[in-house]
Amino acid sequence: MIPVTTFENRKVALFGLGGSGLATAHALKDGGADVVCFDDNDERVAQAAKEGLQTQDLRALDWSAVDALALAPGVPLTHPVPHWSVDLARDAGVEIIGDVELFCRERRKLCPSAPLIAITGTNGKSTTTALIAHLLKELGLDVEIGGNIGTPVLQLEPPQPGRHYVVECSSYQIDLAPTLDATVGIHMNLSPDHLDRHGSMDNYAAIKERLVAGAKVAIVGVDDRLSSAIADRLELARKPVCRIAGEKELTNGIYACHGRLIEAHDGTQIEVALLGGIDSLRGDHNGQNAAAAFAALRALELPAARIAEAMKSFPGLHHRMEVVAKKGRILFINDSKATNADAAARALASFDRIYWIAGGRAKDGGISSLDEYFPRIAKTFLIGEAAQAFAKTLDGRVPYKVSGTLMQAVKDAAAEAAEDGAEEIAILLSPACASFDQFPNFELRGAAFVDAVRALPDAGDSQEEVA
Repeated sequence: MIPVTTFENRKVALFGLGGSGLATAHALKDGGADVVCFDDNDERVAQAAKEGLQTQDLRALDWSAVDALALAPGVPLTHPVPHWSVDLARDAGVEIIGDVELFCRERRKLCPSAPLIAITGTNGKSTTTALIAHLLKELGLDVEIGGNIGTPVLQLEPPQPGRHYVVECSSYQIDLAPTLDATVGIHMNLSPDHLDRHGSMDNYAAIKERLVAGAKVAIVGVDDRLSSAIADRLELARKPVCRIAGEKELTNGIYACHGRLIEAHDGTQIEVALLGGIDSLRGDHNGQNAAAAFAALRALELPAARIAEAMKSFPGLHHRMEVVAKKGRILFINDSKATNADAAARALASFDRIYWIAGGRAKDGGISSLDEYFPRIAKTFLIGEAAQAFAKTLDGRVPYKVSGTLMQAVKDAAAEAAEDGAEEIAILLSPACASFDQFPNFELRGAAFVDAVRALPDAGDSQEEVA
């Protein structure tokens, strides 16, 4: 826990008592703030009170005495409409901030020299965050990892010299962190996502850009047009910028090409790492992830050869291109974290013969943007609310079956893949959908996939469990 002493003896209103909100409330209280908490969920308010936190409906609060509103990242700040607590704070001229902002203020106060690597992007940020933390640990450094990836940032250990923070930041968190000042800021990529919360693609991109604009060193993925424009703007502003790519060759920067990581300076190219054979870094998208991680550690002046060696032991991220079992020529891949089409594209591009499990609660655009990968798909097994809509997209182009449930889809895919003579086959759960029609979150969806794979006939005999 990092006690937030920057609000000692000051009054803070806090709205949103989920995981990170509750952690923020305790951190403020432990730091000496007079914090008053609330949530629209009565059970969460009762739990906070049981844990010794002061609770009160913020509509009855004297806002003239409030110094800040600490807002949980899941609470709307601007779109589709600001939450009522946001309106109250703005009417009273009270600043609105989140847990990442509180962490940054505490770091500046206690130990500004403690390196902070902050990562954002539509896709790949969780894998990149986990990879950077793994590399730093393998090089023997003191590492704390948190933020959007899982552990709330204020539940990490307090800043001290030599302690490295690797923090994944969602657009919601960046929007609530006006003074985010990472040592190394990484922006991976942009594709349409969370537009209901940001209003437009331009707004979404501008929020992501803040993370790298405030960093000492900016690392920017340039595989998409909007992100490439971010790199150009930062360079014009004389910000130190390192461009990275997983799908294109660069004249200056770090990029992946045919299983190799290349560092380029004015057109001179040097191979700095081999990615081929590292299953957890398979595919162009993981090439970009590896390039980002390598660039981040080089920005901290860590040795290239040791970084390359440490990559070989990266176990990968749960629910993201995770090889959970092998059965002869068949790989079972848990990519449950692919909750939109762009994320699923990265998995589909990584295998040549795929039995694809897709569906759930569809995002805008469905799967029509994935048509270039359809030749790789032997058959699709559709689940959840999106099944019929996806069937219309696939009809006449990719064989499909409406399996309905994830358990049935795994059985159906395994039975048909067993008859396929291809050299390597991937049974791939990469839903391109949110999980909320059948599962509370993508983690439980991924766990259900693993359980279904383990329940297949002869699972205890010829099937090798990898994870």
